[in-house]
Amino acid sequence: MRRSSTVMPVTSENSAGHVVVRLKGVRKQYAETAALDGVSLSISAGEAVAVMGPSGCGKSTLLNMIAGLDRPTEGTVEIDGQDLGSLNETGLALFRRRHIGMIFQFFNLIDDLPALDNVALSAQLIGIPARQARRRALELLDELGIAGRKDAYPAALSGGERQRVAVARALMNRPALLLADEPTGALDSRSGDQVMDLLIDLNQIGQTLLIVTHDQHLATRCASHLIELADGRVARESALERVE
Repeated sequence: MRRSSTVMPVTSENSAGHVVVRLKGVRKQYAETAALDGVSLSISAGEAVAVMGPSGCGKSTLLNMIAGLDRPTEGTVEIDGQDLGSLNETGLALFRRRHIGMIFQFFNLIDDLPALDNVALSAQLIGIPARQARRRALELLDELGIAGRKDAYPAALSGGERQRVAVARALMNRPALLLADEPTGALDSRSGDQVMDLLIDLNQIGQTLLIVTHDQHLATRCASHLIELADGRVARESALERVE
């Protein structure tokens, strides 16, 4: 991946020292179970953070809170200076489209749209004219090495190609925060390594990353900070030294 302004994250506050993610006393209760139990954490602009822990520890719930896909029972979630609790559902959806990019394990591409339109759609949903959105989408696909597959539908793409399309889609609106949920979990080792390289490159040009994973190798390659969850709480935070 060539580093250029095409993929550079651009937000008015995305600078050193700016806190992109701040959770204060976040609790999420489902019936008798607390999926999150008083979680507080912060992630600064330009950090790459991995969240790990056993199944059922609260990783997915934490991701949903930060993405604005669910609301806490108690506590506050702030993303790029915005208290998500102050937004109604419409405002929350618009904020998410503008400020948060998401990469999923199983890609979540739209099957009946070609790669270029899958990428461009996220910009069109926030009011960017179709021609402008498609131009930026093509630039991103070129940066990620798959411009030649712009007219291919997801079913005709390899797993690695589909994930690159998903990365391009996540970057379309220059998000303050890029969330990755097991981004290599559905890929073979070669494709997985390529996606890891992309995440590293993005972080090196300033993109703030939060990666939720079971994969220790992914965490140590792509993140510089580790948050370990257990029973809905932050059990440990530690610095990571990236390994190749």
